[in-house]
Amino acid sequence: MKLRTKLFIFIATLLAVVCLAPRSTHASAMRTPINYLKSSETIPYPDMNKLKDPWIKVSIAKNRVYIMDGQKVVYTMYCSAGKYENKNGKRVSMTPTGTFAIQDDRGNSFYNPSVKCGANNYVSWHDNGAYLFHSVPTNKAGHYIKPEAQKLGKSTASHGCIRLSVPDSKWMMNVPTGTKVVVQNN
Repeated sequence: MKLRTKLFIFIATLLAVVCLAPRSTHASAMRTPINYLKSSETIPYPDMNKLKDPWIKVSIAKNRVYIMDGQKVVYTMYCSAGKYENKNGKRVSMTPTGTFAIQDDRGNSFYNPSVKCGANNYVSWHDNGAYLFHSVPTNKAGHYIKPEAQKLGKSTASHGCIRLSVPDSKWMMNVPTGTKVVVQNN
């Protein structure tokens, strides 16, 4: 067989393997570039009531929130969790890690004058309103703070809450109270 024919067969086989390989639905549906005014994925949000074992996993280091069904990721959201600070010589996020649960405290908007920002669509997951899922931050007039919104999915940025895109934060408001939330550094 000629070298040209062998090369053609090799390339055709390689393309077939790459094109026919199974793809992860959630990873291929991620919206790029990241837009804080749009959902993180191009697929519909999951119906939490139809999942067998729904829970939420937060990766601080990856700037992602995963909607889980058992061990399967069914939806991925871009996020920005708590900024890192040095405590006793260790780099620690301002977002607490551990296992928590969605709480009853939720609402359309808030403003915190001590940190000069607020947010929309908040849902508490720890300490009854101290730690929230919410939209990217807003200023006193209720307008989104674009330099902060541009950090979404790229870096930690908050004072401990978990920031989401505006549509993702609206969806999160419908997550049932008691839903498990696991926050991890990795």
